[in-house]
Amino acid sequence: MPVMIQALLPVFVLILLGYLFRRWHFPGGDFWPQAERFTYYVLFPAMLIFKLGQAQVPASAYGDILVLIVAMLAAMTLLLVALQWIWRWPGPVFSSVFQGGIRFNSYVALATAGMLLGDDGLSLIAIAVAVKVPLLNLLCILMFSLVAGQGAVKLKPVLKAIVSNPLIIGSVVGMVWSYFQIGFHPLVAGILEPLSDLALPLGLMTVGAGLQLKALRGASMPFLVSSLAKLMGFPLLTAGLALLLGLEGMMVQVAILLAALPTATSSYILARQLGGDAPLMAGIISGQTLLAMVTIPLLLGILW
Repeated sequence: MPVMIQALLPVFVLILLGYLFRRWHFPGGDFWPQAERFTYYVLFPAMLIFKLGQAQVPASAYGDILVLIVAMLAAMTLLLVALQWIWRWPGPVFSSVFQGGIRFNSYVALATAGMLLGDDGLSLIAIAVAVKVPLLNLLCILMFSLVAGQGAVKLKPVLKAIVSNPLIIGSVVGMVWSYFQIGFHPLVAGILEPLSDLALPLGLMTVGAGLQLKALRGASMPFLVSSLAKLMGFPLLTAGLALLLGLEGMMVQVAILLAALPTATSSYILARQLGGDAPLMAGIISGQTLLAMVTIPLLLGILW
């Protein structure tokens, strides 16, 4: 456990630094929103291409990841629907509970995998991101159309957003680069490597800068249920599924880590656009990010 805490501590310290810098208005202006855009559109795609492009991932890993992720999403959806059957929240509230219970923060995923599992773990997480993000977006859009009372949701803009997602593009390009063993010219590597090194620290600080702690005032039962399901229930469920599917080693570690992560910051945008409970979603995002500082080391220490 101490070794794991030592590995994870920089992740959480960088998140807290981002929050403090934003609160202190340093370095000022609209730096942090622009830093997030730069990280999302430039740094993380560069890192994914560079790290995945050098990885030696067995062909069987792609199929294992796909099967496991589909099983994870199906099982967690059933669990969240069962919770809704018990609590019977209004549609907009449940849509935010659902997003909070099933989505994950890609920045924290890549950072924690890199620090805990090295480049091999980072490569597997990157592949999982490329598989899971499109499925999650479609699943959440479907849930909004069913429960949030906004009528039919147009799929075309959703599919366009998925196809143009920089993290998915970077992961796919990196996988193709790795599969054909293209390699990197020293000039290209000399550009991609420093961009790759910058991605994780800046990405984590932008996560902290986006925290809205005021949204935690008067934390409600939906917040508690969603957070408990995501940070505790999902990792335990995933460990059981991995055992059932006969998976082992780093694949299982990556899957459990993916399940244990706090929900995605982009959930707030989706809630606001599609009729969800946006204030509740903001509280879930911020609260889970803080709670994960305790739950991730605890669960990984038990399940790994």
